[in-house]
Amino acid sequence: MGAARLTIDLDAICANWRALDALSGNDVETAAVVKADAYGIGALRVAKALADAGATSLFVALAEEGVAVRGMLGNQPDIYVFSGHMDGESDALASARLIPLLNAPEQMARHATNTPAHPFGVQLDTGMNRLGFEPSDWNDCRGELLESGPLLVMSHLACADEPDHPMNAQQLDAFRGMTDGISARRSLAATGGILLGPEYHFDLTRPGVGLYGGQPFGEARPAICLDVPVIQTRTVQPGESVGYGNAWTAAVPTKVATISAGYADGLMRSAAPGAVVFAGNTPCPVIGRISMDLVTVDVGGLQEIPAQLQVIGPNLSVDTFAEAAGTIGYEVLTSLGARYERVYLPQ
Repeated sequence: MGAARLTIDLDAICANWRALDALSGNDVETAAVVKADAYGIGALRVAKALADAGATSLFVALAEEGVAVRGMLGNQPDIYVFSGHMDGESDALASARLIPLLNAPEQMARHATNTPAHPFGVQLDTGMNRLGFEPSDWNDCRGELLESGPLLVMSHLACADEPDHPMNAQQLDAFRGMTDGISARRSLAATGGILLGPEYHFDLTRPGVGLYGGQPFGEARPAICLDVPVIQTRTVQPGESVGYGNAWTAAVPTKVATISAGYADGLMRSAAPGAVVFAGNTPCPVIGRISMDLVTVDVGGLQEIPAQLQVIGPNLSVDTFAEAAGTIGYEVLTSLGARYERVYLPQ
């Protein structure tokens, strides 16, 4: 079989959720973020596993994502939509029982006009300048919004993956200043915020990347393995080059394996040179350029050439591959291609 295999460990994802739930504290609800197809892992399978593990609130980016998750899970759990109440989405939000996180006065007006009795939450901008009511708009709308009874008031940390960054304390102070004394439940912490400590937890935490084995949750269990078949091997002689642009030239006779994945499958071109893959516990350097469908690998250190090489797994985390590509684990996860044969464990 030529297709690479992406193995998703649902038990590991649930174990990571339970570990982050324990860190969140006994009086705090731990939700789960399954936006962007559960960070590229597969939202329907992941959402079902997390709901079975005890997650009673899920977060998605778009109403369309929420509709799909609701179709899988039925009436439970609560599903919050980060993008809020967009034009043309009123019927979808109502019929799928999705909870929009209102981000601005125009969304507030749309919600009040189109779905006045429908539950909602509120997102506040505490300094990230991305989504949420700005402080002046919050001051103008606060009374009306709180009187309508939001299920949740939340904000998002910009620098939680850097524990010593002063922006964390700045946003915490801003969030407290905007919300202290309200009766609605509050949420500030995603994965990084959970690790910052209890003062960031409030009533609900929203882990995302940590569920899927990514940083900054260093204690996470690996959630995926990516094994890519070897299509062909050859010995490249000194002075011969490999791949596009003659980017790598052999100095000595070198055994080279070509494996069947590339940047069309989310293995960023920028990862070479510098990336490695593994044969068992033996690292094998990527050589030449990563192309659309193929990666070339120096396998000269192996006694035998295996049928497949592992690009992501216990020996090489998604963040390690991301570092070689000059990016972050989030981008690698969400770029994992549709051509992979996906295997979910337990089956």
